[in-house]
Amino acid sequence: MVIVNGDSAGAGLIVSFGEMLIDFVPTVSGVSLAEAPGFLKAPGGAPANVAIAVARLGGRCAFLGKLGDDEFGRMLAAILKENGVDDAGVSFDARARTALAFVTLRADGEREFMFYRNPSADMLLTEAELNLDLIRRAAIFHYGSISLITEPCRSAHLKAMGAAKEAGALLSYDPNLRLPLWPSAAEAREQILSIWDQADIIKVSDVELEFLTGTESVEDEVAMRLWRPSLKLLLVTLGEKGCKYYTKDFHGSVESYAVKQVDTTGAGDAFVGALLGKIVEDQSALQDEKKLRELLRFANACGAITTTKKGAIPSLPTAAEAMQLMGGA
Repeated sequence: MVIVNGDSAGAGLIVSFGEMLIDFVPTVSGVSLAEAPGFLKAPGGAPANVAIAVARLGGRCAFLGKLGDDEFGRMLAAILKENGVDDAGVSFDARARTALAFVTLRADGEREFMFYRNPSADMLLTEAELNLDLIRRAAIFHYGSISLITEPCRSAHLKAMGAAKEAGALLSYDPNLRLPLWPSAAEAREQILSIWDQADIIKVSDVELEFLTGTESVEDEVAMRLWRPSLKLLLVTLGEKGCKYYTKDFHGSVESYAVKQVDTTGAGDAFVGALLGKIVEDQSALQDEKKLRELLRFANACGAITTTKKGAIPSLPTAAEAMQLMGGA
């Protein structure tokens, strides 16, 4: 095995950068927030979900971000450790609370969000608080776009990306669009695309593809508008329909697995965690279509399993669960 970067002990290190928060999920599906009889407290935040997804599948991952120095923040830091994620990049802010999100589950398992971040601790991460040693050890550095919304976190995000790239890491980007957090749709589109050219791997959902291109279609010619020569892999996830993949040499689609959906929260993060965990083991999959398709079948299985239970982190699968679903398909 060739380690491009990261520690030589076992597979390379994946560092996931951004927000970790508490999702409050209604105890029943298909109701508005006001109608919900109660809420289940669930740790969340896409970059943290990805980190735990990697660890649960047996990979090495660290989370880099800022939490409130409050009960929720300490609880989230403990959850990272309990799940085998390195927390050396976690800092705490005594002046701001840990972010909260109330998530309504519609009858079809899709979500709507209401956020409490004004400002939350994750938004206040500064360049000086970055653990640059951890970032420079990353074989893959993964991030979203929520950390681009406000300063000082935006500058910290850009510095972390630069340090990882300089140290030889692959950069992985999942925009994870949350429109209610942005000042406007135009600002969201502009900022999300402002760092597009720097990534090696980008994953977007069908909804994000439509938002970023302004076209209600997931056809190849629309997806290719997001292609850049600097990319090694562009992925478009299609929910229960699986995903599409694009590289400079080949493209195609991989079907997913039929499961009974309960809650789609975290499915994309499980997909990304599975994808990155496999790529860090064998980067040749980025040039080998047969390997990539097998890897994406595994990532699709992980995403599908995550939709069968409520909440993201509790429903992230083990490798054995994913292989069982793949074997039974």
